[in-house]
Amino acid sequence: MTDIQSDGEGTRTPLELYKKVSAQGNQVRVLKTEKADKADVEAAVQLLLKLKMEYKAVTGEDYKPGCPPGDNCVLQEDPPSANNEEDFVDPWTVSSNSATGVDYDKLIVRFGSNKIDQELVDRIEKAIGQKAHRFLRRGIFFSHRDMHQVLDAYENKKSFYLYTGRGPSSEAMHLGHLIPFIFTKWLQDVFDVPLVIQLTDDEKYLWKDLTLEECHHYAVENAKDIIACGFDVNKTFIFSDLDYLGSSPGFYSNIVKIQKHVTFNQVKGIFGFTDSDSIGKISFPAIQAAPSFSTSFPQIFKGRKDVHCLIPCAIDQDPYFRMTRDVAPRIGFPKPALLHSTFFPALQGAQTKMSASDPNSSIFLTDSAKQIKDKVNKYAFSGGKDTIEEHRKYGGNPDVDVSFMYLTFFLEDDDQLEKIRQDYTSGALLTGELKKYLIETLQPLILAHQEKRNEITDEIVKEFMTPRPLDFSY
Repeated sequence: MTDIQSDGEGTRTPLELYKKVSAQGNQVRVLKTEKADKADVEAAVQLLLKLKMEYKAVTGEDYKPGCPPGDNCVLQEDPPSANNEEDFVDPWTVSSNSATGVDYDKLIVRFGSNKIDQELVDRIEKAIGQKAHRFLRRGIFFSHRDMHQVLDAYENKKSFYLYTGRGPSSEAMHLGHLIPFIFTKWLQDVFDVPLVIQLTDDEKYLWKDLTLEECHHYAVENAKDIIACGFDVNKTFIFSDLDYLGSSPGFYSNIVKIQKHVTFNQVKGIFGFTDSDSIGKISFPAIQAAPSFSTSFPQIFKGRKDVHCLIPCAIDQDPYFRMTRDVAPRIGFPKPALLHSTFFPALQGAQTKMSASDPNSSIFLTDSAKQIKDKVNKYAFSGGKDTIEEHRKYGGNPDVDVSFMYLTFFLEDDDQLEKIRQDYTSGALLTGELKKYLIETLQPLILAHQEKRNEITDEIVKEFMTPRPLDFSY
């Protein structure tokens, strides 16, 4: 899965961009007027949003209809429903103008997914007979598609399988990369279902300045970190695209079926591809979509087409699976269900997610206790006041404080987390003391992960990555 940025057509002038946005806006209106296919409209809207973001990046101003760049014109501001101040989220880029990060309620509306409400959390708890994971209790996994249908099937003794993935662009993974795997491990345990994990080394070769050998090596190294999360080898298949695609006719057949039913216009709109992008990039979305269908794994599901798939992932991956869900019924498969997580913020603040390309924005799974302490103390954005006196009087803002945000991900005790929130808000807890809480939470967590990873041998990796039957009954 992706954490990269797309190449463009080269630098466009502001006027060229203005004309592009205007033309694409007209195209969206035409499609809506003609009541075109929903997938075509959605693709066109996504391309319009991307062009508007590019225009703002180049000109420093929001696009305004009828006001070309350089003209000193004053127009009425677009209504709030327009996309002037929208957060930008796609599989490669996440950005927000707000110190609190992305507005996830707006994102739910924009993507057309459903909020994970207390009713759904209660239903999950009833189905599994235990307390929900902290990620569900705290709204870290906040959105879904068709989770109720998955629970309907489960309650009727029909199983499903899990699918998640990782784009291996470096040897070292960071804390943010762990989030989907921590949650997926919990889902595997409580529902007792098989899991497939896709390592998209082919994708990284297409987008990054890396050799095929480097990408495959990173896939194997990342697999060790993933296995260290504690997955059950009898229920988990981890695969590299470079390895598995050539050895599985079922997987490749599904890729071709998907490719036949998605137009170039649609992938341009959904993913922002341009005429200068390689055909490898343009065809890749079908490869990420194919594991959503059970016949991609005949060794596990024995050719069954009716096994439902549940995909836990960050919300930025949703465009891939909106495309997949549109195609699924046309090629005879159930639509995959999804559980979406929020983003794990960079140390410098929630305006963007943690990135492996910036070592100072990230805490890596290879970091020492001292490195963790130094990074948190030096880089973690604070919601505190400028002086101790002001902080004691007015309190801090946990909603923008990165140390508190990280604790919501990793501190298990709900009561302790709430007390920290209250003490920080009141001013009883200083920023340095809050950072100390985080450091003392992260250091043993990462050390434990490192110790588990050191136990993962090449033989264990091979066992997880060998196509084979898994423990599964439907």
